[in-house]
Amino acid sequence: MNAFPLDAIPPSRLEGQAPHTPSPGPDADRGRTILIATDTYPPDVNGAAYFSHRLASGLAARGAEVHVVCASADGRPRVEIRDAVVVHRLRSVPLLVHPTMRVSVPAGLGRTLSWLIGKVGPQVIHVQGHFVVGRAAIAAARSAGLPVVATNHFMPDNMFQFAHVPVRFRRGVGDLVWRDFSRVFARADRVTTPTRIAAELLAAKGFTREVEAISCGIDLHRFQPQPQKWARQRFALDDRPTILFVGRLDEEKRLDELVWALPHVLNHVDAQIVFVGTGGKKAALERLAARLGVNGRVHFLGFVPDAALPQVYSAADVFAMPGVAELQSIATLEAMASGLPVVAARAMALPHLVDGNGYLYRPGDVRELARHLAAILTSAELRNSMAQAGLALAATHDHRRSLARFEEIYAELYQPAARHPHR
Repeated sequence: MNAFPLDAIPPSRLEGQAPHTPSPGPDADRGRTILIATDTYPPDVNGAAYFSHRLASGLAARGAEVHVVCASADGRPRVEIRDAVVVHRLRSVPLLVHPTMRVSVPAGLGRTLSWLIGKVGPQVIHVQGHFVVGRAAIAAARSAGLPVVATNHFMPDNMFQFAHVPVRFRRGVGDLVWRDFSRVFARADRVTTPTRIAAELLAAKGFTREVEAISCGIDLHRFQPQPQKWARQRFALDDRPTILFVGRLDEEKRLDELVWALPHVLNHVDAQIVFVGTGGKKAALERLAARLGVNGRVHFLGFVPDAALPQVYSAADVFAMPGVAELQSIATLEAMASGLPVVAARAMALPHLVDGNGYLYRPGDVRELARHLAAILTSAELRNSMAQAGLALAATHDHRRSLARFEEIYAELYQPAARHPHR
């Protein structure tokens, strides 16, 4: 049972530690307390977890007191301070349909969140999804009369592989999931998602509320062009033209297309592929590379800590994103900010990130993918021009802009006389 598992430690006042370190930020946000509720948070490795962490630590650095409530990574409930953020980790159990993720125990979760809200005293609740923690947080916020901001990072395609949903049933299952999403997020005061295309998707799936597109954002001070040869040496990579992918090695990323394309690329340039990340498709990708005779040109670096990711991008010449379920793709943005041209699938929100800085290809068209990769790898002039276009586009996704917009939304909602009609 989750009820009151954290009351041994006062959550907003851990003895001898400050929840945040004041630094320059909007005066209106000083003293504001934000509670971020999310089903996934580092050490989980996925876009929603990374965004939630950047949002929390970014708000704290700008002067807010920030609390995060999420599933425990090892099952044990506890409170800890990380990056000036108070993290309340709830009792959790393994998620049966996923090899690594855990889920908060639903029993007693509503009472626990109501208690936590009373102890922390937030002015705004910001949820990062509509599953276990997100929906419980919305219900608790409504009971407490608090405003709710809800951000969607989810597509049903992200769960089909793990839930073992047969292809013929996926459309029906997806419709059920979208209806459930609409019921939960309809209770929020503001709804956001990372891109305009992602917002249009929600409307197409029957969500009738207004949805604002706010980029997940990236730290342009961390991700920028760096010397290439040194980066390759750090990761023990061959010094040859390099195609890079960063992310989960899972079904919806369609990484087999990259491996199938490589023999065609090798007809033009002595290239290699570097996969960074972990996932259920690694073994299948290794078998495919061996069957095609390119296993010596396909490298798997596994999990790379977030602190080392800037050097990973610097080791490459082009970034490839074959995924078809990207609501934004933080990895693609990081690659652009690192000066890499991009070759991406013409699917979901990826076209939003390609404008003079790379090429789009039809998902499944391996030869088109290969042509684009070879064109970039064989032309330094093309790489340079695309790099400059990518840097300019990435600059519009500075995470400071995203933080400032969320702060504006919090300020708009937190009015003593404000009415919150979606209870």
